[in-house]
Amino acid sequence: MENRKILIRGAKAIVSCDAADTVYEKADMVIDGQRIEAIGTGLAEKPEYSRGFDEVIDADGMFIYPGLINTHHHFFQEFVRNLVTIDYPNMTVPEWISRIYQIFQEIDDEVIYYTSMTAMADLLKHGCTTAFDHQYCYTVKSGKRPVDRQMEAAGQLGIRYHAGRGANTLPPSAGSDIPEKMVETTEEFLQDCERLVNLYHDPKPFAMSQIVPAPCQPMNCYPETFRDTASFCRSRGLQMHTHLGEGECAVMESRWGMRTPAWAENIGFVGPDVWVAHAWELTKDEYELLGRTGTGVSHCPTPALLGGFPILPMKQMQEAGVNISIGCDGSATNDGSNLLDAMRLAWMAQSWYTKERGGSITPYDMLKIATVNGAKSLGRADLGSLEPGKAADMFFIDTRKLELTGALHDPKNLIVRTGLTGTTARTIVGGKTVFDGTRLTGVDEYRLAEEGERVCTRVLRQPFPAVWTV
Repeated sequence: MENRKILIRGAKAIVSCDAADTVYEKADMVIDGQRIEAIGTGLAEKPEYSRGFDEVIDADGMFIYPGLINTHHHFFQEFVRNLVTIDYPNMTVPEWISRIYQIFQEIDDEVIYYTSMTAMADLLKHGCTTAFDHQYCYTVKSGKRPVDRQMEAAGQLGIRYHAGRGANTLPPSAGSDIPEKMVETTEEFLQDCERLVNLYHDPKPFAMSQIVPAPCQPMNCYPETFRDTASFCRSRGLQMHTHLGEGECAVMESRWGMRTPAWAENIGFVGPDVWVAHAWELTKDEYELLGRTGTGVSHCPTPALLGGFPILPMKQMQEAGVNISIGCDGSATNDGSNLLDAMRLAWMAQSWYTKERGGSITPYDMLKIATVNGAKSLGRADLGSLEPGKAADMFFIDTRKLELTGALHDPKNLIVRTGLTGTTARTIVGGKTVFDGTRLTGVDEYRLAEEGERVCTRVLRQPFPAVWTV
């Protein structure tokens, strides 16, 4: 079957996020299958397109941006949010882990499916076209099925999905905060990684699914889990991920005589094929370690603000060579999956410190962090910008709305500077419209929402009534 040829006609502006920061005005785009073929003016009139197009999308009044890339999340937490009984702002991360894992251990694969649907729908509606999720919740009830159920949901929605197969291998008897029945061995973790790679990992350009082995947390895993994961991944050309610098450094220092970044470097879990989440408790020297080794960081501003944790010095980190991307993080510490909102919060937090830190990143810098840098973290040279040859992943903003009057002279900075955090006018993944500004095109959203509410009540609300007390 031949690729479908699509014309996006007459966009008010196309913000490419390419190396030259090109903004095309009054422009068209031609898409061939999943690939952008051309960007420019008057493309429909060119001789090479005389045969016409399979679809024409009218982009009058639209600003078009590269699809956002989410580099850290925990989809399964969507059913453990909007809770006043678990007071994250007044807890340390280890305290929060100890409390909330009592709920997590009851999660089954139906919860995994519906929470993944919920999170990915939210992401798509707010411009995210590629999502990474750190799925470390493996229970007696879920078995080894969580990533399989997530892949099922991602395929139905049409989002590009990088599944982080997480694990906790250190039992409580050895100092972990994780319930015994959620602990796996390193061997069974890597065996399942092998299974998932064989089933879902597509290394080719425009891949819709990839696998990222991702031990959960250094303080809740044995060192050999990280060491063996690094060997496993490097023999197969896979990216790696974990939490690091999220309040565990004191524990690691007491246990191993070194803080987490030095520990990770010592066992080989750093490099251009590794990115870590959070890193808010690291020092200047430790940021330089990440920059020197090419290790990336996924900044998750919402849980940092909610928990009252330090705000990353993003400008200084970038100057040290650290590739920073952005993530929503799990909904138990975020309460949603809106990456546009995370971008706005991240930039506002950076602006708060601009006098103290000698300058801040720009709103457009934040857009490139959420696109170009996200693609680099995931090892995806085919994503992150709108250029011929790259994936046709993008979202539209309708500029004809009255509330945007007077702000349209600078499309690059518009989204983050003016706080555009609502749903997009259209989200396209691989040349296919997956959200048309009103509905998700691949699923029956209302039916899924009703089914998901019933699953949440049956599996979690009923067994833990005190947690859901208003």
